[in-house]
Amino acid sequence: MTWMMKFRSKSIVALAVGTLAGCVSSQSAMAGEADIVAATAIETGDGVWRIEATVRHADEGWDHYANNFEVLAPDGSVLAVRTLAHPHVNEQPFTRSLGGVAIPNGMAYVTIRARDSVHEYGGAEFKLDLPGN
Repeated sequence: MTWMMKFRSKSIVALAVGTLAGCVSSQSAMAGEADIVAATAIETGDGVWRIEATVRHADEGWDHYANNFEVLAPDGSVLAVRTLAHPHVNEQPFTRSLGGVAIPNGMAYVTIRARDSVHEYGGAEFKLDLPGN
């Protein structure tokens, strides 16, 4: 094999490895945003609620995972936040609850939204009607 053939072979391998590395690194962006696909509310006291939210996200590990969900008032103000402390790679979708959420009497609904560690907010939100409120 001549020097030129060896050089071309190494260049092709380097190009293939570089292309593969680019595909792997872009996978984090491929996971998309975190979505809320379901939610329930249970009043546990006067104006105090437990919110259960089901989150779907293509968690990939610690570099890209759904890391919280928020309960928002109709005006967009944050009523409560549940931190999701670890990735749920093999558990999709997953449901977590948040207790002790103070929601003013008379508020007819809240909105639940999820955040992921790469895209932050932007996935599907869930409008949750509050029974009897």
